[in-house]
Amino acid sequence: MVTAYVMVKASTGDVDRLKSAMSSVDDAVESVSVVAGDIDYIVKVRVESPGDVKDIATSIHEMAGIEHTQTYIAMD
Repeated sequence: MVTAYVMVKASTGDVDRLKSAMSSVDDAVESVSVVAGDIDYIVKVRVESPGDVKDIATSIHEMAGIEHTQTYIAMD
């Protein structure tokens, strides 16, 4: 299994809609946390392969109201 974290910066204040939309992208999305700081959300994903991470991150990045994403794959 691959665990990844997608850091998401939103360009809108519609927090609940975006959180719900990201949670619904795929069953592999384990959690979506609203955070304070340079980013607005951290999305935790557990999938079978790095390619699956890319698909989910791309789906999130293409959502209306998303400004920027950055994805990290856990090494342990």
